[in-house]
Amino acid sequence: MKLVILDRDGVINYDSDQFIKSPDEWKPIPGSLEAIARLTHSGYRVVVCSNQSGVGRGLLDMATLNAINDKMYKALAPLGGRIDALFYCPHAAEANCDCRKPKSGMFEDIAKRFNTSLAGVPSVGDSLRDLQASVRLGCRPMLVLTGKGQKTLSAGDLPGGTQVFDDLGAAVRAIIAPAQ
Repeated sequence: MKLVILDRDGVINYDSDQFIKSPDEWKPIPGSLEAIARLTHSGYRVVVCSNQSGVGRGLLDMATLNAINDKMYKALAPLGGRIDALFYCPHAAEANCDCRKPKSGMFEDIAKRFNTSLAGVPSVGDSLRDLQASVRLGCRPMLVLTGKGQKTLSAGDLPGGTQVFDDLGAAVRAIIAPAQ
């Protein structure tokens, strides 16, 4: 199975320090939806794995989070893109749960859901915690410079083997190229 794991905010859509709290605030980064469609057309299963602590902080409820994600799905559909599964952690940081990145609980759940090892699976994020969570299960870490990516790169201390790309489109070109 060809699988790719993507963070949402800062990778697929513009991020906000005030959180994405409504469908109106969710705006795709140019080229990101087309990149997901290319993955879909190339036979990849696309999984989104995202910390959503705005829920735990009371900034949005589950119905609103679902509406935001529904907007993303509907924006992908005309392009032939699809997200096969979405995993999110709704907890605030102080909850100290196992699912919040940089912990690997969501990645463990992905491996179980798809009944596969995540060794070598491309995992695209814009923050250090995205990369840290993914490498715990052997994923291939990929940093994009959108969202918090430039700041993450400047801070250094990236996991070994992290590849760096300007945006999701560039990362997807690198993922698909070796498979062709």
